[in-house]
Amino acid sequence: MGRKEQQMAATLLAWYEENRRDLPWRRSGDPYVVWISEVMLQQTRVDTVVPYFTRFVDRFPDVRSLAKAPLDRVLKAWENLGYYGRARNLHRAARDILERHGGNLPSDRNALLRLPGIGPYITGAILSMAFGKAEAAVDGNVRRIMARLYAIREPLDTAATLRELDERAGALVPLDCPGDFNQALMDLGAQVCTPRVPRCEVCPWRVECAALREGDAESLPVRRKKEPVPRRRAVAAVIRDEQGRCLIVKRMNRGLLGGLWKLPGGEVPSEEPPARGLERLVTEELGLRIRVDRNPLASVDHVYSHFRLTLEAYACEWRGGRPEVLGCEAWAWMALDERDRYPFSRADHKLLNALLE
Repeated sequence: MGRKEQQMAATLLAWYEENRRDLPWRRSGDPYVVWISEVMLQQTRVDTVVPYFTRFVDRFPDVRSLAKAPLDRVLKAWENLGYYGRARNLHRAARDILERHGGNLPSDRNALLRLPGIGPYITGAILSMAFGKAEAAVDGNVRRIMARLYAIREPLDTAATLRELDERAGALVPLDCPGDFNQALMDLGAQVCTPRVPRCEVCPWRVECAALREGDAESLPVRRKKEPVPRRRAVAAVIRDEQGRCLIVKRMNRGLLGGLWKLPGGEVPSEEPPARGLERLVTEELGLRIRVDRNPLASVDHVYSHFRLTLEAYACEWRGGRPEVLGCEAWAWMALDERDRYPFSRADHKLLNALLE
């Protein structure tokens, strides 16, 4: 680490002392707390994460309690935070940590990288913030800062550019206070070097910033033009028993919403009529034969990060067969006012609310 990099690190750390955000996970150096917070913060805003984090660590205060909890309980605590694969990986990793590391997160880089859901960024965060190791924690915010600081104009989504940005960030991490330095970078990206309209006039690195010097900080980093967001359609079956309860199924433990509960059904291609698609899906999931009403009972729209979904619920008559676990993890009968017992996606909650109304 050269003298210039040392001075830049010292300047940023001095700024951090004056401007650091008071976040609940920063009040503890516990590796478990660092791990949970960083997983939650992936692709999720800080103000959204704070209440989820507080509730989650209250329910699961350590690795052992998380590892021993049923997955449904973990997913319920994660409900509506999105990207549910993060919660499933947390649960799997907690079991691995309990079994292989005695319930303590390892301080070895390779051991961390072998755990489910822990990649280079979270590894760097844990090693620097919890164990004081001079490791970089490079996410999209840090790459944005590096692209502006060094006026890197190559598209951000190429392997060569990402490698250069990561190396630039790694060269700045000081041997002392690496955790504070990485958190200072996060705060700089959140409060000053923001995606739009950066506050260059108050940046601690305004003298060193090549993009500011060249007058184009707002245009960096360079990104390729995004493709239009596709629209998808899904259908759900309202199948009731004699007591008026609805049949629900648990999704397979994989994919975007794996492990969450829903009404039977799923996505249908645009060329397939909704009723026919729903009949097919219910047979594939549960082995049931149904007749689907022509008009939907309710319809809701929901926006995911990479597509838009229209979800429709149809009243269905049970024509034959007995529920079997075929294309799902489990099935159950549920009264609509009992849905707090099960973890559902936000879109499914919208649909259940519409059905109640």
